[in-house]
Amino acid sequence: MTRLKLADLADEKPVRLTVEVSARLHRDLMAYAAALNGGDAKGAPPPERLIPPMIERFIATDRSFAKTRRSAQPG
Repeated sequence: MTRLKLADLADEKPVRLTVEVSARLHRDLMAYAAALNGGDAKGAPPPERLIPPMIERFIATDRSFAKTRRSAQPG
């Protein structure tokens, strides 16, 4: 089985945003959700559950952003 970067979908109180994605990205998100579900599209998490953890992971692993953030913090 493929090791995916997205491991779990934490249940936290969400802040609602409206985001438009391309049809191609939506298809990729659906395929990713199916992969998370062991290859089965039935019962896979919806794309809107994938986007927040993906963005969180992207931000957490962006070294340039972390460096900029550290240098911008007072103290």
